[in-house]
This record gives sequence, C-alpha cells and structure tokens, in this order.
Amino acid sequence: MKTADNNNSNIILFDLGKNEMFNINDNLKTLRRKLKGSFNIAINKYEITAEVLNDVQLIVFGSPRAMFSESEFNCLRKYIDLGGSVLVMLAEGGEKELHTNINYLLEEYGIMVNSDCVLRTHYYLYFHPKECLVKDGVVNEAVANYLGREKKSTSRCISFVFPYGASLNVAKPAAPILTSGSVAYPLNRPLCAFYSASKYSSEVKRGKLAVIGSGHLLTDKYINWEENDKIRELLFDFLITDNITLNEIDANDPETSDYKMIPDIGMLSSRVRTCLQLQESLNNTGHLLLSADNINTLIDTKLCSLNTSMLLDALNAYTLLNVPHNQLQLIPPTFNNTLPMLQFAVYPPPFQELPSPFLELFDLDGILGSEKKLLAQLAMQCLEMESGEKIEDNVNMFIIEANEKLGIGNRVSDCKDIIKSVFTLINNYKTK
Repeated sequence: MKTADNNNSNIILFDLGKNEMFNINDNLKTLRRKLKGSFNIAINKYEITAEVLNDVQLIVFGSPRAMFSESEFNCLRKYIDLGGSVLVMLAEGGEKELHTNINYLLEEYGIMVNSDCVLRTHYYLYFHPKECLVKDGVVNEAVANYLGREKKSTSRCISFVFPYGASLNVAKPAAPILTSGSVAYPLNRPLCAFYSASKYSSEVKRGKLAVIGSGHLLTDKYINWEENDKIRELLFDFLITDNITLNEIDANDPETSDYKMIPDIGMLSSRVRTCLQLQESLNNTGHLLLSADNINTLIDTKLCSLNTSMLLDALNAYTLLNVPHNQLQLIPPTFNNTLPMLQFAVYPPPFQELPSPFLELFDLDGILGSEKKLLAQLAMQCLEMESGEKIEDNVNMFIIEANEKLGIGNRVSDCKDIIKSVFTLINNYKTK
C-alpha cells in the first residue's frame, strides 16, 4: 500500500460503505464546496482495502452505522502508521445508537466515544437543549495560536455550537482539544480529540487521527453557526498540514472533569435519616462504620425518588379498606376574585361633570347685575378722569361699552354709527 504523501497527493476520501449518516452528496454539500478548491474529493462505497487507500491523504468517516471487519481495521492501522490521516465524526448515542464498532480502533490511540448525549443545562440563544453553545471549551493552547487569539483567554478563544453529539474519553497518546465547557452536561468532558504520531515515531511520515463527537457540526445546517467553520479549518489543517503543533503541557494535563461526578458527601450527610436505615452501617459494638466499603450504603436516593413502585400497594388498599375504586370526578375549581362580579347597568352611567368655576375670579356684579346698574358703573368709570385724559375719549368709551352691554348695534365700533342706530330705533318706535 502506498503512503499518503502530502506533497504528491491531495485526495480526501469520504467513506460511504458503512451507511454513514453524513453524506458528502447530501448534508455535507457546503463542506464539499469549501474543500473542492484545494483538494480532490473521492467517494468509497465498498470495503476498505489497501487499494482503496492508495494515494489518499485523508479518509473521512461521517458517523458509520455498520460494523467494521478485522481486515478493515488492519488496513486503517497500517494506513495511519505509514503517515495517513483519519477523521471520524460521530453522533449522539455513540456506538450503541449507531450499531458500529469504531471504538475498537479508536481505543488503540487513546480515544473512545461514549454512548451519551451532550446537553446544555439552561437556555441561551438556541432553543433545543442538544444544540449546545460552548464558549469556554478550548483546552489546548494550540487552538488559540492557530486562530491568532490572546493566550490569556485560551478557553474562550472560540465559540461554537455542538449539536446532537456525544462526549469522548481521551487518554494518552491522544489529547483533548475541545470540551463541553462549564455549562453543558456532562461537565468539562472532551468533545474533540487529536492523535499525532510525531511524538511517538521518528519516521518522516507520521499518521494523524481526529475524532469529533458531533458530525452535525460540519453539516450544511450548522457549519455557519457561530464559529463552527473555524472548527472545520482546525480539523482539516491538523490532519493535512503540519501547521498545528499541540501544546505539550495542555496535552499532558488537560483541564477536564471526571465522567462520573463524585457526590457531595457533606450535603448527603446532613439529610435526616432514621435508625433503621443506619442499622446496616453499624458494627457489632454499635459504632458507625465509615470505611470505603460501606460508604455507598449511606447514600439512599429512594427517600426522595418519584416512581410507581407503590402503585400496586395503593390499588390493593381499596380492597383492604372496602373503599369503592371509582374514577375521580372533575370538581370545578373556584377562584377568589379580587374584583366584584360584573352586573347589568340599570341606569345610564354617570359621567364626571366639569368642575364649577372659581367664583373669586369672577365679577358677579358684572355678570348678574341689571342693565341700569351696569350703565351706572360704566358712567362712574368714565367720570373718574385721570390727568391727561380727554372728555371726548371717555364719552367715546362710554358709548362703545354701553353698546356692547346693551347690544344695540351689532358689529358697530364707531360712536356715530352707534348713536345713529339708537335714534333710528327711537324713530321707528314712535312711528308705529
């Protein structure tokens, strides 16, 4: 079998012989378009053999859903040993859900896909809990160096969406690259891992292996979400080129958590328990044993469980107590109304009237006084002459004001016209 030479071969082989979930012609069209400009895309629909892997620089398994044979595993091992690169994409449920045995090969390089699903513990941006938005999932400084981000915030140098994926178990010689962060569950577990033979082989050609727990991340739907396309560049640049060198310190001591979390013994010890439940933990002398063998007996989750284990006893209680077992009747609920019930209006609703005028601001004599009294007040004002005023001006003012109060000549503002109107009225009255 020929080796995968980076200088002479640029073929990326997508395997479809294992009923892969992610097809380069179906839901990986965007990925194919991004790779087509620099690489030759090939497809394999048959058994993996040495002839199939000839001159292939990278082989991609898009979540296989069939079993591999021993001969196929041997070909892949030899392909990696001779410098070939392999990318394995999985999905939620791992081997158990996909009905494959890919872990048999991956475990030889320190990687195993769990049969679980990564969930986000609370809603943020994306509605489905399996569409996990991870903002603090980088555990190797090589990612920050590759992206040109600040090393002080290595864990937060990239934000990506991890949809419908499974977590990984990673041990040496492999190294975790991305984790689920501090928000998704399981907490701080590897989601993507790299293996490179550069540290373990002195040969010129060194094989590489990359495993990611969610192949959905590279599909047409999710590849442009957040910075998922940066993850795509990171995967293929690591597998095809030598531009990415993993940080030794982060690879040897990654910041990951245990898959099975240790319970809070201090909190569990504060729960109220009876003597019967503690009887199993007492020795013959009556002293409480706290050794590592019986520490699990102190943790009893059945006290706070919600199940149907007592359903049969509850049904038998009807017969023992001679209580008829009838279907529950629907009781109409009664609510306490904070407002009185609505009633039909008998009389028209009273509308709020305008407020009465402020009497201290009105001249009551000027409004309610008789015409004689008004004329008398007007005459007194005209007779009270001030210095500099003329008698003719006061007379003109008296005639105009009297006309406005009595309404003799409408729309008449000239004194002569007002007097003419008065004499006309007198003349007309005498001639009748």
